[in-house]
Amino acid sequence: MSLGPYAPFIVTSYLLATMVVLMLIAWITVDYRRQQQHLRELEAGGVVRRSGRSATDMR
Repeated sequence: MSLGPYAPFIVTSYLLATMVVLMLIAWITVDYRRQQQHLRELEAGGVVRRSGRSATDMR
């Protein structure tokens, strides 16, 4: 497969795009875990989520 004279540009572009996508995946994963930990801390402190209550509890 010959990419011609633009091969370095094409390869670099694909590598950078791949790195950005991987960094976004890592960022989202870390943020998700941080948010889950924060929710556990809130629930341990007595805060409850509205979505956790039934319709009869809201009256």
